[in-house]
Amino acid sequence: MDASETTFTELMSLDALPAKSEREARFQGLAAPDKGQRLFGGQLLAQSVCAAEATTTDDRTVHSLHGYFLRPGDVDLPVEYSVESVRDGRSFSSRSVIALQRNKELFRLQASFQVPAETLDYAATQMPDVPPPEAIGMTYERFWLEQSDLAHWPGRKRPMEIRYINPPGARGIPIVEDQLMWMRIRDRLPETPGLHQAGLVYLSDASVADHLMLPHGRRWQDPDFEGASLDHSMWFHRPARADEWLLFAQSVESTGAGRGLASGRFFDQSGSLIATCTQEGLMRWSDA
Repeated sequence: MDASETTFTELMSLDALPAKSEREARFQGLAAPDKGQRLFGGQLLAQSVCAAEATTTDDRTVHSLHGYFLRPGDVDLPVEYSVESVRDGRSFSSRSVIALQRNKELFRLQASFQVPAETLDYAATQMPDVPPPEAIGMTYERFWLEQSDLAHWPGRKRPMEIRYINPPGARGIPIVEDQLMWMRIRDRLPETPGLHQAGLVYLSDASVADHLMLPHGRRWQDPDFEGASLDHSMWFHRPARADEWLLFAQSVESTGAGRGLASGRFFDQSGSLIATCTQEGLMRWSDA
């Protein structure tokens, strides 16, 4: 890793700002390390989770979140986060987060935090049989560049690593199989559960909506296609380290009406289901 690159821990370190009311807390996050055309949604998601967690007690971790992307963000500007403490109960805390630049809403998040409890353990979905990450040479950056006319993948400076197990082949052939990737946060993280959960959130937005075109034999990178994330939901099932390799199995659930819905499931290397997410994306063509 280049010493000048922003680490994930640095990216999630928020500065406190003066509050405007008793129910509100305000923070500011760093500008994006990557310089694409718009701010990476995973950064908004993860920094929002960190801002919300900063207003809860240490005995609670996020168990679910639901967010809406409202406007494209500017990669050169920091982001302000306004957190409303909606409710604190004996076992659960609810938070509402608004992300802003230039006093305009970019993103809105609802997150729920829980005091962990012991319960019966079951997972219906089993981890696919895949090669270990050390055996995979295809990176997501390489795949993206092979599919587009860009000189650089917009996410190349993001603090994460992705190895693509089964990248799709030639255009024109519909692909409906799950897209499988090993992912991890690039730098070693401290023993802080909330930071690892934020890492999972950050990783979850890296590629899940990019597969919406595959069932139609097309690609997210097609020059006549315009796509954007509309919303993102996530549920956390079991603890895991985000700086160790996790398998991300991603499916296209449905496309139509100018939108597509994709889902993803994270597994650790022991085969445990760690988290589940869904994301809806805009599907629009330049001749539409």
